[in-house]
Amino acid sequence: MHTASTNIGERMGRSQELSDSKRGPVIGGHLCNKSIRDISWLLNIPRSTVSGIITKWQQLGTTATQPPSGRPRHMTGRGQRMLKRTVRRGHQLSAESIAKDLQTWCGLQMSPTTVCRELHGMGFHGRAAASKPSITKCNAKRLMPWCKARRHWTLEQWRRVLCIDQSRFSVWQSVWYVV
Repeated sequence: MHTASTNIGERMGRSQELSDSKRGPVIGGHLCNKSIRDISWLLNIPRSTVSGIITKWQQLGTTATQPPSGRPRHMTGRGQRMLKRTVRRGHQLSAESIAKDLQTWCGLQMSPTTVCRELHGMGFHGRAAASKPSITKCNAKRLMPWCKARRHWTLEQWRRVLCIDQSRFSVWQSVWYVV
C-alpha cells in the first residue's frame, strides 16, 4: 500500500526554514535522548534538518533564525508601484526629477542612483532616442520647386499619383521621396 508522502522535506524548498513551533519538538526530542533518526521519523522532518537544528542549538544555545544579511531594500512594494506609475505617466523624466517627485508625493527620500537601480530591476531602461535627420538646406532647395509646381493641384490630380510607399528614407544624408 502506497500512501501520499507528507514529508516536510519534500514539500519545503531548500531555502525555507522551519518555524520556531516546529523546532521546539526537535530540541525536546533531543533532550529526551531520542536519536536523530527517531526524531526525524516522529516529526516527519528530514534527518539533515534535525541534525542542523540540534547542532545550532548546541553551539548557540538558541534555534532562532538570524536576520537576513545585508542592507535592507530602501523601497517597499508600495514604493515600487508608485515609481512604476510615475514612470508610465512621463517617459521622458530624468532620474533626478523622478526622485524629487517621489519625495514630494510619497515622502520617499532616495537618490537618483537608487531610482535607476529600481527601474532597471523592473525592466525599465533608458535609451537615447534615434536621431532623425532634419531636411538639409540642399534638400530643401531641391524640394521647393517640386512643391511649388504642384501647389495648385486638385484632389483628383493627387489621387492619380501612384504612391508606392509614403515613407521617407534617409541613406547617408540623401533623402529619397517616392512619388
